[in-house]
Amino acid sequence: MAVHLAQARARLHLERERRYLPLTGGFGVILLGNDGGMELTVVQGDITEQHVDAVVNAANRAMRGGGGVDGAIHRAGGPSVLADCVARFPHGLATGDAGWTTAGEMPARWVIHVVGPDHRAGETDRSLLTSCYVRALAVADELGVRSIAFPLVSAGIYGWPKSDAMAAAVETLRSTPTQVEQARLVAFDAPTYAALLAAVDA
Repeated sequence: MAVHLAQARARLHLERERRYLPLTGGFGVILLGNDGGMELTVVQGDITEQHVDAVVNAANRAMRGGGGVDGAIHRAGGPSVLADCVARFPHGLATGDAGWTTAGEMPARWVIHVVGPDHRAGETDRSLLTSCYVRALAVADELGVRSIAFPLVSAGIYGWPKSDAMAAAVETLRSTPTQVEQARLVAFDAPTYAALLAAVDA
């Protein structure tokens, strides 16, 4: 009995060591999803400064820049991001869909733009929100992306309830098959960061 208890404690210690790891710019939780194929990481910071293959932009249907994360990405990436949006998406992008452009002057190579549902405008179909993550990973696979950073889609000015936006992100990233090896959920502020840690560890 004592041996079994010691072994159980050792496994618990290893599990804790696996899940809670120091990360550049903060402290995060790593959760292995997709049958152990992808690491899901929570970080606090600026999504435009993430050193990953692709960053995800919470865009609007017009694909011409906007506020929040969208505006920050266009400012950080410079005019080439907007020029690529105009060239590649002359008629915009549908809610729940994703498409890519250059990342311009950002450390990432690509921006994968997704259009989340506007909860305040009555777009409350959760499948549109989860589709943003599924489609982003599909586009990432087409590009050969191995590392990607996500914001919380629709949780800002579009008013999707934050707790459900977090749950939708974590559930979808855990369950969607992909060749991506590392996905980061990037929280801009400390309260969101803490809440995301709790959501990932739930």
